[in-house]
Amino acid sequence: MIVTLILVCEVGFWVLLAGGLSLRYLARMPRTGIAVLLLEPVLELVLLIATAVDLRNGASADWKHGLAAVYIGYSVGLGHSTITWVDQRFAHRFAGGPPPVKPPKHGAARTAYEWKVAGRWILAAAVAAALLQAAVWYVGDSGDVSSLRAWQTKMLIVVGINLAIAVSYTIWPKQPKDKGEDGDPDGAVPDLVKRR
Repeated sequence: MIVTLILVCEVGFWVLLAGGLSLRYLARMPRTGIAVLLLEPVLELVLLIATAVDLRNGASADWKHGLAAVYIGYSVGLGHSTITWVDQRFAHRFAGGPPPVKPPKHGAARTAYEWKVAGRWILAAAVAAALLQAAVWYVGDSGDVSSLRAWQTKMLIVVGINLAIAVSYTIWPKQPKDKGEDGDPDGAVPDLVKRR
């Protein structure tokens, strides 16, 4: 039941996202579109309640309950940035909006960007780990919680990987190439060449 509900929530996320953006940009109903997008957190709340009820009714805590916690953590940590990413592309493609914002390529701006991305993933992992810990306490000594503990370990790995990436950009920031975007060794194409 939990896996099915996770799949329903994931499909629901994309249906609400497509519907909200379509109302916002194609139907020119921005308030209605935003109202639909604001329904997204309801999906995670339903999943959280269903998982708690399933455990309360005596279900053994297993990988499905851990996956539900991870899904909710992802939604909290990365849901907003995912919606923003899709919104920019949808607005550009269907509503004549500006091109999507690209991440910086190098220097301090790229380092700051990598730390922001790491922060989102760390938030997602922290929320998932906290929900997993709540499930461990909820189950108590009456059941096997090894699957939940295994998911917590995976969340620590997610945190470690993201910290390692962000720290690597801090220690060894990505530098611009010697050549410009068009292959000019001085970093710029002369105006005379551009006009041709």
